[in-house]
Amino acid sequence: MRLFAAVLPPDDVARELAAEVGELRRLPGAEALRWTGRPGWHFTLAFYGEVDDGVVEELSARLGRVARRSEPFALGVRGGGQFGHGRALWAGAAGDVPALRLLADRAEAAGRKAGLDLGGHRRYKAHLTLARSRDAVDVTPYVEALDAFVGRTWTVGELTLVRSRLPRSGVPGEQPRYDPVGRWPLGGAG
Repeated sequence: MRLFAAVLPPDDVARELAAEVGELRRLPGAEALRWTGRPGWHFTLAFYGEVDDGVVEELSARLGRVARRSEPFALGVRGGGQFGHGRALWAGAAGDVPALRLLADRAEAAGRKAGLDLGGHRRYKAHLTLARSRDAVDVTPYVEALDAFVGRTWTVGELTLVRSRLPRSGVPGEQPRYDPVGRWPLGGAG
């Protein structure tokens, strides 16, 4: 299974962001980007890649411990940026970003302790991907428009292990499917 750990925004936050993305998609050149759909919006904490079924149980147990050791925290969607000269356009995070970064570090460590090879450690950059492009695209107008965006703050109370199913049909615009495999309340609540 292709897996990653994530924080998922609640429906009302996703609706608010969807309205902003609707405005971005009206900007000139928006058709050059492959826009992600609401079901795929998440703050990735750790990407595990292809994980053997036999490792999922141990990874899940470790993520459960990570969640119990991590307290709920405030988070919001705010602003945006890009990676790779417009190859990825993203919305940023606001609120207790250090707590989100700590949760990401712990989720990555859980993967390593479960025996997964995650490559070299990268500095965590909290982001929610809105659009991608195969080619370099000038996304400056989109980033500038996102600068003013400030979404509602919510309390993150859950860590989610998500399975990613990449499109296989070859149909243009087909989106990956994301299915939660496990959910754990932060701080052991719930």
